[in-house]
Amino acid sequence: MRDQRLPAPVERLVAATNAGDAEAFLDAFAADGSVNDWGRVFTGRDAIARWSDAEFVGVRVTLSVTAVREDGDETVVTADVGGDGFDGPSDFAFRVAGDVVREMRISG
Repeated sequence: MRDQRLPAPVERLVAATNAGDAEAFLDAFAADGSVNDWGRVFTGRDAIARWSDAEFVGVRVTLSVTAVREDGDETVVTADVGGDGFDGPSDFAFRVAGDVVREMRISG
């Protein structure tokens, strides 16, 4: 593992989350992208939107990035999570392809 900067698609996703911009959040994902929230997997824009409305952007989540590292083909972002849902430190593992997020896995 090594420290690194956020890949552009992940940076856009974090910025959209912090701005409460649901459309920009969804636009950061590939059409068949997915969110894995502790084993619950949501694939495609509609499923991610429903999840996000209930548990992420819809509850005003904010992400204050504290660390970024590369782990194989994943970028792992540690962030302090705020908002009206879960809050506290958490890890988000991202797989990107080109200029979009293929997977966001919430893991810790």
